[in-house]
Amino acid sequence: MATVTKENIGLLHEKLTVKLEKTDYLPSFEKALKEYSKKANIPGFRKGMVPAGLIKKMYGSSLFTDEVLKSVDRELINYLETDKVDIFAQPLPLESDFKQLDVNNPADYSFEFEIGMKPEFTLPDLAKVKTTRYVVTVTDEMINNEIDRLQNRYGNMKDEETVTTEDNVLNVLFTEVDADGNVVEGGIKKDNSILVKYFSEGYRKNWMGKKAGDAETIDLATAFDEKEREWIISDLGLKDGASAADKTFKIEITKVGLLEKRALNEEFFTQLYPSGEVKTDADFREKVKGEIENHWTSQANNQIHDQVFHQLVDHTEIKFPEGFLKKWIKTQAEQDKNQEPKSDEQVEQEFPTFISQLKWTLISDKIVQDNAIQVNPDEVRAFAKNQLFSYMGGANLSDDQPWVADYVEKMMKDRKYVEDAYNRLQTQKIFEWSASQVKPADKDITAEEFTKMVEAHQHSHH
Repeated sequence: MATVTKENIGLLHEKLTVKLEKTDYLPSFEKALKEYSKKANIPGFRKGMVPAGLIKKMYGSSLFTDEVLKSVDRELINYLETDKVDIFAQPLPLESDFKQLDVNNPADYSFEFEIGMKPEFTLPDLAKVKTTRYVVTVTDEMINNEIDRLQNRYGNMKDEETVTTEDNVLNVLFTEVDADGNVVEGGIKKDNSILVKYFSEGYRKNWMGKKAGDAETIDLATAFDEKEREWIISDLGLKDGASAADKTFKIEITKVGLLEKRALNEEFFTQLYPSGEVKTDADFREKVKGEIENHWTSQANNQIHDQVFHQLVDHTEIKFPEGFLKKWIKTQAEQDKNQEPKSDEQVEQEFPTFISQLKWTLISDKIVQDNAIQVNPDEVRAFAKNQLFSYMGGANLSDDQPWVADYVEKMMKDRKYVEDAYNRLQTQKIFEWSASQVKPADKDITAEEFTKMVEAHQHSHH
């Protein structure tokens, strides 16, 4: 009768020994021989009439090995399930001498495996940790800027003969040239649309009085300030850096336009908010203010989620079977035909990131299990529908249109999409639960201060 024994060989690191007796595998081996003899096509013998001795001579060794290993796998799986052993990955075989398997001399065999045990751990009490809810102050300037943006976005463009104001829109052709103004062979050539005021303050006057067909030769470093220069460099397909900023371009005007801002009236308000709740300038300002507040509330919630993430990861003590996991990483790379084998040095270098990700996975799994967090198919359908509406620019679409339902059902048949949506929704629920446990202190902050704080945090994690 087969037995499985466990022996500790390190922190959360165990050795399993599977011992097989002949009676554990011989009946299945003999059955496999008989079944193979019925199916085998061997010249000179009718199908199903091949002597068992010949089958054993030709295929016995491989069939014998297969049945022994199947028996080992069966005993391993049964042991792990019966004893509810919570492990990382699959058991890794220790060095085994497969030459011991002799079809002509069946014997009792032993096979050894190593496993990494999942650790038990306790999450920090989130109600006791210090967190901050940043409350961004919405100013009149922010409201005015957003109203101005909406007026421009929904405004009308009219053609102009010449450039007369910094608000003129220039349709231009960028052509890369050398220092002498000669066109660079194979250089960049690209159409663009740009406001005069996007040029550096000292350079804007160069465009005044210009019309379609006129051109200027500029270098990016002097023609644009840093923020606009980064955008132009990206749009031209250049790599950011000093060499890109030093490039010279001929900019030819192909068209001059002026954006007429949309008038603030009930027609405009109804276009933006078809439900009709906005009728006056005061209603409009209040609506815009509410949308800005909602935006920053969402950003503040994301920040709380980030604080919770760090509290959980930084203050949850979890021990790992490092020796087993390092060996497992190396084994996985060796078995993957699309991946180069990893050296011990590479494994050591990648291990901290691997452990950090594994730690968050264990924490997430514990939160999901302890709080019965679930994602049902209807939630995935709603996610797909909302994503579709988002792709279409937030257009006012009716939920009951047949093509919307067809799209959602099509996505529900895409296994990869459903898995991704499920994981995103589950992660969202994990953070929502975590955020509901904390008791953040409110702190007033300006939009600029909040943005700088988030950028500095992101920069420190790259």
